[in-house]
Amino acid sequence: MALASRKMAAVAPDGLALADEGAALAWRELDALLNRAANGLLARPFDKERRAAVFAGNANETVIAFLACLHAGVSAVPVNPKLKADELEYILRESEAEILFVDAETAELGLRVASGLGIAAVGWGCEGAANLLLWDEWLAAQSEAPPPEDMPPRRYLQFTSGTTGAPKAIDAVETTLPKADTTADFFRILGEWTAERPEGPHLCLGPLYFNASLTSVRILAAGHPLVVMTKFDAAQALELIDRHRIVTTLMVPTHFKRLLSLPESVRARFDISSLKVLTHTGAACPPEVKRAMIDWFGPVLVEAYGGTESGTTNVIHSLEWLAHPGSVGKTIAPFELEIYGEDGERLGPGQPGQIFFRDTRGRGIVYRGDPEKTAAAHRAPGVFTLGDVGYYDDEGFLYITDRVSDMIVSGGENIYPAEIEHILVAHPAIADAVVIGVPNSDLGEEAKALVIPRDPAAPPALDELLAYLRDRLAAYKCPRTVDFVDDVGRNPAGKVNKRILRAPYWPSERTIG
Repeated sequence: MALASRKMAAVAPDGLALADEGAALAWRELDALLNRAANGLLARPFDKERRAAVFAGNANETVIAFLACLHAGVSAVPVNPKLKADELEYILRESEAEILFVDAETAELGLRVASGLGIAAVGWGCEGAANLLLWDEWLAAQSEAPPPEDMPPRRYLQFTSGTTGAPKAIDAVETTLPKADTTADFFRILGEWTAERPEGPHLCLGPLYFNASLTSVRILAAGHPLVVMTKFDAAQALELIDRHRIVTTLMVPTHFKRLLSLPESVRARFDISSLKVLTHTGAACPPEVKRAMIDWFGPVLVEAYGGTESGTTNVIHSLEWLAHPGSVGKTIAPFELEIYGEDGERLGPGQPGQIFFRDTRGRGIVYRGDPEKTAAAHRAPGVFTLGDVGYYDDEGFLYITDRVSDMIVSGGENIYPAEIEHILVAHPAIADAVVIGVPNSDLGEEAKALVIPRDPAAPPALDELLAYLRDRLAAYKCPRTVDFVDDVGRNPAGKVNKRILRAPYWPSERTIG
């Protein structure tokens, strides 16, 4: 059966399937809702791209929207609900989305942008509005009959920015969503992927537009219960692990820091012994933080390194990490690790250089519609980089030491300075601007803007400048601090050395979080 929920509805109809902070759904309830949502999508006359964008925060309905797309052969486009109008419009245009799912928080903006593009909108928790289909009414109008299982599945279309600042589209890779001819085969393979997973619920703590968090949708799709947290709260996360006897979850290092900051009296109130696997990703984890988490949770931490473009390339388990502290683990199939120096020579153990991965399938990574960016990421067919610098030891364990790209990783969110810089230099009172990553004790890194005013005697007011940015960028992308400077060190070719600019703000030679 394609629909794992259909099987679970037969064998455990009243068992927990999906829960958020507002409601819990049994398998029979989830199965009925999924049937209706999938049939609602199948009833739409999509064009060939068959895209539906999900612009909403974590909730049961958000999970169902993503899962219904997989069942209906529709390509879901995860959209960060923090985006502003121009950012949302860009993604909707580039993806050619034909339907937009929104919630109460995103409805006003989403509906305004969708209406301007002629895109239909479906929303939950919303008040009625022109051109908006209410979720409950949309579902009620659909058939509850099981959808067909013979249509070709379509993968997520995800967006990641780059050095130009313009987000680039990436089709979800085969190691993220399986390749299959029919939805029946697709869900059968998902079941095989999770066959060795511990029995029990998964807890989703991160935002569902985040690639790693979308793993939770696949876990539910394979027939495992899912609990979704709307917004991370450290004490509540422990309470959910205790109450639902959670066996797997995924975190980023910022989650770790907030958990570790809880008073011992709060930690002691909750039983976390059910947890078997705690995957972490999204940013480098300070060794002292990871060691403290292993001491508390036990050797259940599994670190995954990779990118949206590639999927996971390296994995390290707790006991391996204790023997190789600071490593992100050994490279896993279908990838092979290669390190190259500045002169193009291949380097051996203990020699730091740019990290490349050889995709033994020959695929490498592909930025949809951007052959130049795709080519720039490769040194040979199938041999690609994610922009990091590091080395491997004699046993093949990889260590990340720096970043070739200018990307800033703040609390697991990727921030691309070029996008911010383009907006800053468009300000009439700014002659030039550079954005760099500086330390943040909670988030790892944060963005700082170095700004050259047109009139040094009368720089723009800081509050006005930050408001200007917040009107045009999602809040997490906005620099937290701004320094007015006389020079950013541009060379005759117009380039800047951001490593030199970052160095004064960092306590060591390492200038990434």
